[in-house]
Amino acid sequence: MPVQSRVNGALGAKLEDGLAAALVSFSVGLVVMILISATLPRGRAGAARLLPALRERRFPRYYVLAGAIGGYFVLSQTLTVAVLGVAVFTVAAVAGQTLTGLVVDRLGIGPAGKKALTVMRVVGAVLTIAAVAWAVSPKLAGTSGAADLLLPVLLPLTAGMLMSFQQAMNGTTGMHYGTPITATLVNFIIGTSVLGLMWLVKVAVSGVGQPLPGEWYLYLGGPMGCIFIGLSALLVRSLGVLLTSLGLIGGQLIGSLLLDIFLPAPGSVVVAATVLGTLLTLVAIVVATLPWNMPGLLRRR
Repeated sequence: MPVQSRVNGALGAKLEDGLAAALVSFSVGLVVMILISATLPRGRAGAARLLPALRERRFPRYYVLAGAIGGYFVLSQTLTVAVLGVAVFTVAAVAGQTLTGLVVDRLGIGPAGKKALTVMRVVGAVLTIAAVAWAVSPKLAGTSGAADLLLPVLLPLTAGMLMSFQQAMNGTTGMHYGTPITATLVNFIIGTSVLGLMWLVKVAVSGVGQPLPGEWYLYLGGPMGCIFIGLSALLVRSLGVLLTSLGLIGGQLIGSLLLDIFLPAPGSVVVAATVLGTLLTLVAIVVATLPWNMPGLLRRR
């Protein structure tokens, strides 16, 4: 995901239009998923189960709209990162995703069913938010006052909250399709449609922006999104929404740290808080997996 953000950010700079960059990224991802679905036997089998699953109401039909949440997340990123900065955006999105991950698991919305709201899961979730805030704290310096950020921060916060529901919905639909390939394909169909409508409105108001750039690597964001959504739909079936979210958050921080070390963006620095915050996030993930009643604890009492 950090690499995807870097690629999509560069594409947006070339196009001078973040919404157009998001649409291009989703469109490329859609083409990739169509090819995968048409080429792989599992993809064709999953696509064949799509309409029967909807007709037989094996899951609520609005679950197929999960891709719209991805479109909303990208839109919130496009609209607010320039105002909030990546650090504040990350903290807000992680906070929303982590907190609703607890709720989604408790309600049993995902395919893994209901998961108890144990003390360790709550502690792990809160510790994750604190760890991410610590990891990005060096980048928070110089941001504007809290009052100026309150309204913009609501977009990534709500987008992060909805991401947990998206993972649960994708996991459920993927289970009934028999493969996460079809769930990912439907996500890209819906996400591309939503972003396409938004872009058409923008074009009607302000016209078409810059032409598409020639650098091939600027179009890798879509395939990376395919991997992210597909793995999320697969993992949530066994891990549940919260642990899947925490694992993905940990991976994003590690990926960001590696990028800052080996392929740093202009002005980026790696300090102790970034490294220690990333390590604390991994500790928080482990804590969230621990049962409240450790083996033998009650027997000793």
